[in-house]
Amino acid sequence: MKPLERILFAAKASPRRIVLPEGEDPRIVEAAIRARREDIAAITLIGNRQIIERALVNAGADPLDFRIEDPASSPLSHRLASAYFELRKAKGVDRAAAVEALRSPLIFAAMMVREGEADGTVGGAGATTADTVRAALQTIGRAPGVGLVSSFFLMMLCQPHHAKKGAFVFADCGLVVDPDAAGLADIARMSARSYQALAGAPAKVAMLSFSTNGSAAHERVSKVVEATRLAHAADPELVIDGELQFDTAFVEAVSASKAPHSALHGEANVFVFPNLDAANIGYKIAQRIGGAEAIGPILQGLAKPANDLSRGCSADDIFHMIAVTVLQAN
Repeated sequence: MKPLERILFAAKASPRRIVLPEGEDPRIVEAAIRARREDIAAITLIGNRQIIERALVNAGADPLDFRIEDPASSPLSHRLASAYFELRKAKGVDRAAAVEALRSPLIFAAMMVREGEADGTVGGAGATTADTVRAALQTIGRAPGVGLVSSFFLMMLCQPHHAKKGAFVFADCGLVVDPDAAGLADIARMSARSYQALAGAPAKVAMLSFSTNGSAAHERVSKVVEATRLAHAADPELVIDGELQFDTAFVEAVSASKAPHSALHGEANVFVFPNLDAANIGYKIAQRIGGAEAIGPILQGLAKPANDLSRGCSADDIFHMIAVTVLQAN
């Protein structure tokens, strides 16, 4: 079974309630209909009820198969605004500001998740990453014991030309610009857990650098070495190595030559990049030149699932992100 097929199969086996704050977007409507028809999630669409219902009917779907909430008129608005006020009053938010905040579909959706009206949310088809992540951080918040919320892309290598096939995690490609050693260690540990949850296989984590095992001396290399030490100290069972160049982490023959004593043996499936520059460039090269399918950015470290979409996403991208969010909720 291909990695993406496994994710869809697992989501269908245990569907959850997913809220989509951009419910008027045609791509969102198409993905919602597919998610409902394939039984991977119960869907709530946020937006103008008449516009959403018309879009569903025009696409051949029954609006009664979906929950539709309009922040301007929803019976949930008062309760969610009260909860938002209690949550944010220490930050200077008064009751009037809370009511106004709940008019934002992103905040309305995130508060639905916080208050147990949904199990996860997927947004960002029209909103910026900054707005989408801010809504999640301010409402859902970090999971207990998590110091850093980060993101990753799930990279699918499933085409005939891919010499090595499977699911791989690239982190952090979308959120943390320049983590210090402690932050990089947090990203490594969370990414390992994310990989195991989504791929159903043990994680093998490579801490990437332009150096392999001391082949270059630089403060940026030292950061990766220290992050590797911190991650292993916090989780001694974690299979991790660094600092490694990408080819050493990915190609068995190169590993045997450059890092013969590495615990990874060129079989890494989680790649932690030293900063956002490298990670974002790396995943886009793999996607656009290498033909990898990139799902993300997927957020990790939140108390409950909330995920971001690219504003250039397709309905297929949204559908796959819904499935990933279902697995995170499980």
